[in-house]
Amino acid sequence: MSTRSATANRTMRRALAAAAVLTLPVTTAATASAAPSASVSNPPVDRPDDLSRQVLESAQAAGARTLQRGPGQDTRRDLDAAVDGLVQDGAVGVTARVETPGQEWRGAAGSRELDHAPPAHPQDRFRIGSITKPMVATLVMQEVERGSLSLATPVADILPGLLPDAVGGEVTVEQLLSHRSGAPEFLTPATLARMDDPESVEEFFDVLGEEYDDAGLVAAGASLPWMFEPGTDFSYSNTGYIVLGMMLEELTGRSVSDLLEERVFAPAGMRHTDMPDEPGTKGPFLVGAGYAGEEYGGWYNLDHQDPSLFSSAGAVTSTTRDLDAFLEALLAGDLVAPELVDQMLVPLSTAEMQYGLGVYRVPDPCAPGEYLYGHDGATYGTVSVALSSRDGERQLELGINGRNVSDDPAALYDINEVLVPMMQATC
Repeated sequence: MSTRSATANRTMRRALAAAAVLTLPVTTAATASAAPSASVSNPPVDRPDDLSRQVLESAQAAGARTLQRGPGQDTRRDLDAAVDGLVQDGAVGVTARVETPGQEWRGAAGSRELDHAPPAHPQDRFRIGSITKPMVATLVMQEVERGSLSLATPVADILPGLLPDAVGGEVTVEQLLSHRSGAPEFLTPATLARMDDPESVEEFFDVLGEEYDDAGLVAAGASLPWMFEPGTDFSYSNTGYIVLGMMLEELTGRSVSDLLEERVFAPAGMRHTDMPDEPGTKGPFLVGAGYAGEEYGGWYNLDHQDPSLFSSAGAVTSTTRDLDAFLEALLAGDLVAPELVDQMLVPLSTAEMQYGLGVYRVPDPCAPGEYLYGHDGATYGTVSVALSSRDGERQLELGINGRNVSDDPAALYDINEVLVPMMQATC
């Protein structure tokens, strides 16, 4: 391999590592400076294509536009054009939904799969990535409501020895839910450990199809230095939600998948949602695709992706309609006691992204001083967003297959092009 090619592959590998989070929230400067140095480093914390930052920017831009032109002007035309434009800019397929007391809009554009003809439809399923987290947080809060644990329960009380001795007795349920545990990210070391050539883009995408186990994922994260003393800062951690899933299974003797089906999906009326344990798709599906840049092979189809890599941090598949139903049921207090829902929504982070217990909030573009609540998610081949007003009356959901994992943030679409008009349409 030439020096130029080796350098290029290392650059691409760093870009893939940066994309190795199921969602990419904003962190504080203190967190960035606390990032450990190791032979396998954590993904950068200030990626310019940070999905959660884009959601926040969209909310701010939508609020400004609403003040300038008023709500509801040419709404459907704008939404249809925005969805079509996202595909023209490089998304493979898009499905989107906006619901308010006065209207319901559903849109779709593009294709269900890379290089395949079936068109995307509004009811198609997709991998929702970290929108799984508020669902798992709901299970945890149900256990709090039942009294089987509290937010102050240390991990070591339920799973002794799982975390390093130096922090295992300190990390609490609340810290895991709010990303204030300091747990390092597992995705980069977990995938690199399966690769013979850590600079091979092709091999990286190949190992996404291998089977992983929760204990191994936690161990991969814990192989890195702890980010900070538990409870003293904010750093988004998929590892923390794998730990929460393991705690739920230890407490109940049942799989997270079964718990979600019984306690979340069924009562919320989510008929087209599941947490699969094998690769493959069920029904009409937006199959993930990762764009690595033309120099590194362009597009990679991720129909082989094994959900075990994401597990309780992001393995659920759903539809925009079902995500709408979930947020409505959660915020109405149908899944967890209303007082605990209120507790989930209170930000515990002082970072730019105001994160509570499995849920974050952004400014409501329709009501100054109010907020939209929900989550975003990204796998290596999909992007998703689900947000709702506090009363559950105004909601938006978005699913995209086709994600840019190259080191050029402008290589594909700008998600704000569709999120801004969708947010404005909720007014």
